[in-house]
Amino acid sequence: MPAQSASHRSQLLAAIFDVDGVLVASPHERAWREALTGLTDPAAFTTEFYQAHVAGKPRLDGARAALERLGVPDAARAAEDYAARKQRRIEELIEARSFDAFPDALRFLAAIRARGVRVAVASSSKNATRMMRLIPFEPGPTLVDAFDANVCDRELRHGKPDPEIFLMAAAALGIAPERCVVVEDAPAGIAAARAGSMAGLGVARLDDAALLQAAGADLVVTSLDEVAVDALAEGVLRSRPK
Repeated sequence: MPAQSASHRSQLLAAIFDVDGVLVASPHERAWREALTGLTDPAAFTTEFYQAHVAGKPRLDGARAALERLGVPDAARAAEDYAARKQRRIEELIEARSFDAFPDALRFLAAIRARGVRVAVASSSKNATRMMRLIPFEPGPTLVDAFDANVCDRELRHGKPDPEIFLMAAAALGIAPERCVVVEDAPAGIAAARAGSMAGLGVARLDDAALLQAAGADLVVTSLDEVAVDALAEGVLRSRPK
């Protein structure tokens, strides 16, 4: 699918990255699915279900939303146990190094850093920093060291689509929200960017471009290689010419 071109009303100075699904092909979805064993049929927890109802949300909110959608009795009460199961499982998967970084994301990050774009990383996941510390990145030593600001693993009052975490990242960079672009793969994340007056760059790795566009993305790509990095360094978000 070709990238959808867009511009933004303010000159962009910084990029704020989500982690799961943008920088890292993390085992979150797998952990959520496997943790359903004994509660309901894990097969119902598809990738589409994960993106629509769980991705981008704080752990307990995601657990509650999933169980309610799946019709699990007394979902609100069961959510805490489900979230704890998921956390135990993902810790096992991280320990086993069952995840990889997306090569296009690493190339994009390196390219915009080299051009002077400020960068922050923002994830509500309690596991994001731990995963990034296991990924080498030049000049490194690891991916987490590439960012000017890291607001992962913070206590939040509100999850996405509330913009709290992205506003926190913009403040950590010292840059006005309207001069930031948020790089996200989940509709809730794009909606959060828009709610915070930020540009939204949607990464449609799962054939979900329409959902990202509907959430208000300024630009949707299937790979971050499709973004015009020289234009972004000049403050403009658009796709590379064909």
